[in-house]
Amino acid sequence: MTRKQRRLTLIAAAGVVLASAIGLMLVAFQDSIVFFNSPSEVAEREVPPGERFRLGGLVAENSVMHGEGTEVRFAVTDTVSEIEVTYSGLLPDLFREGQGVVAEGALDGNGLFVADTVLARHDENYMPREVADALKAQGHWMDEAEESYGSGGAQTQEGGY
Repeated sequence: MTRKQRRLTLIAAAGVVLASAIGLMLVAFQDSIVFFNSPSEVAEREVPPGERFRLGGLVAENSVMHGEGTEVRFAVTDTVSEIEVTYSGLLPDLFREGQGVVAEGALDGNGLFVADTVLARHDENYMPREVADALKAQGHWMDEAEESYGSGGAQTQEGGY
């Protein structure tokens, strides 16, 4: 084997190892790359208690209950499923019922989502794409909201957080 052939063999082997490493990383991060999971997706996946993830959707109407101190309990919905959330801390100024929200945390053993971070929508044009699609499919989509989103649909999560 000549020197040139050995060099090409070494470069090809390094390329295979690099491609394998990248493939393994993508498989490992497959579920973590999402910006958030809707309540329906959480129910479908049957997320085990203690696994951290982001839960996104709309704050359900008449679900916000303030407890002692800064503790608050509310429900996040995508109009199909609903998950109860508890959070202890200061809520964003834009947090209110019927608005988009993303909460970070984990489910406890009773199916209650214990959030350690709550992010509210940043302006009147933000709505998670999955929630907007679910509202359209169920016929709850408002015409003036569609006009403000334009023909391309709702803004994606990248614009809001």
